[in-house]
Amino acid sequence: MLRPVALSWHLEQAQTEHAIQTTGRHLILANSAILTLRCRSKATVWRNDPPFKEVYDLTPMTFDELGLDPQILRAIQEKGYTTPSPIQAQAIPAVMAGGDVMAAAQTGTGKTAGFTLPLLNRLIKGARARDQQVRTLILTPTRELAAQIAESVTTYGKHVKLCSNVIFGGVPAGPQLKKLRQGTDILIATPGRLLDLINQGAMKFDTLEVFILDEADRMLDMGFIHDIKKIISKLPRNRQNLMFSATFSDDIRKLAKGLINNPTEISVSPRNSTAGSVTQYLIPLERTRKADALVELIKSNDWTQTLVFSRTKRGANKLATYFESQGISAVAIHSNKSQNARTKALSNFKAGKVKVLFATDIAARGIDIDDLPQVVNYDLPEQAEDYIHRIGRTGRAGLTGQAISLVSADELHLLVDIEKLTQKLIERRKLAGFEPHTPLPEAELGAKVPRPQKKAPASRNRNFGARGPR
Repeated sequence: MLRPVALSWHLEQAQTEHAIQTTGRHLILANSAILTLRCRSKATVWRNDPPFKEVYDLTPMTFDELGLDPQILRAIQEKGYTTPSPIQAQAIPAVMAGGDVMAAAQTGTGKTAGFTLPLLNRLIKGARARDQQVRTLILTPTRELAAQIAESVTTYGKHVKLCSNVIFGGVPAGPQLKKLRQGTDILIATPGRLLDLINQGAMKFDTLEVFILDEADRMLDMGFIHDIKKIISKLPRNRQNLMFSATFSDDIRKLAKGLINNPTEISVSPRNSTAGSVTQYLIPLERTRKADALVELIKSNDWTQTLVFSRTKRGANKLATYFESQGISAVAIHSNKSQNARTKALSNFKAGKVKVLFATDIAARGIDIDDLPQVVNYDLPEQAEDYIHRIGRTGRAGLTGQAISLVSADELHLLVDIEKLTQKLIERRKLAGFEPHTPLPEAELGAKVPRPQKKAPASRNRNFGARGPR
């Protein structure tokens, strides 16, 4: 009998791809299968061609059934968790089996714990890391994600004796070097700083057991692949490889399979899907009126905490300054900010001291903000996959949220790319007093639209409209 997590996946696939009718407790599928729920703990599937019948166990799975060490279970219980999320229920046993794993899950579904928990379970059974040696390397694309993973390791490993370190740029390397000399069971790192310290001979990988790529699609994008290959060349061939991400494009999947060995593939939601807990809609606007429209939305709806994505670092800075002039507390975060400035900005935003956080896509990966009510796409992302990561900042862990996109006519091609990727048309809503002079054309899924030709850079004030920054 399958556990409920597996059943929920089969149901989701059926409803997405094959369902033609749903009536009460019966789900009639296009492949002639009929699923019937019985009582509260059983479900039965019948299929006529070929003949098939199977009973599913719907009893809730608990962490106790996953074979984790009692000290790790204790830490999980102290966090108030009893039931693993779908990605955790599938990934934890797969990782504990010792083979390579490639897992995809929506942002906010608990995928970090999906590798942190089995990793801790493995490492406590072996010998501690010797001087300068590293037993596990976790590679991440951003400082924020590295810090979040380090927090997860600390939280769930609080009752076991393991040494973890996190290294990234933007801060002095001296303290990081000092910690690495003592040996590290779990090293969480960003590629640039890791390569710098490797070249300085700060660590050794002779006894490395596990290599993990988190947000693997971004890490293996063309901008990172050369760093990844350099790092992998320093690692022993005999190791377990894990790749976790919210999305995997076809090209990235092929590339990933060239780096890991016969991986077990896990996916707990349709590829490139957005979370059902997030209400999505867009507002057609003139580009020059976006800033004022967002001010209106925040003030009229009394939004107290809003994460806003800007395509450029300069745009994020100018927007934060403009919103401050409009009486709305705001701050910008991007890669040009120092680590201390980024940490302070995030801390103030999480604490409610700042209403609006303007961010580039560096903040789309790994920032975990409790109960974030809304995310705004001030500019649509150039890469459609980033839309999924952006809106994944809200509606996390079973909570609800909303994602609002401010879209001008010149962004139609980006909108079409997003809707093609997610296979879902985004609802359009008008904002009174901000109707665009240039309508945003309606488009069908997969429609081809002209791509705007690249223009030479305009004046340095190109991010501003008649009344404020775009």
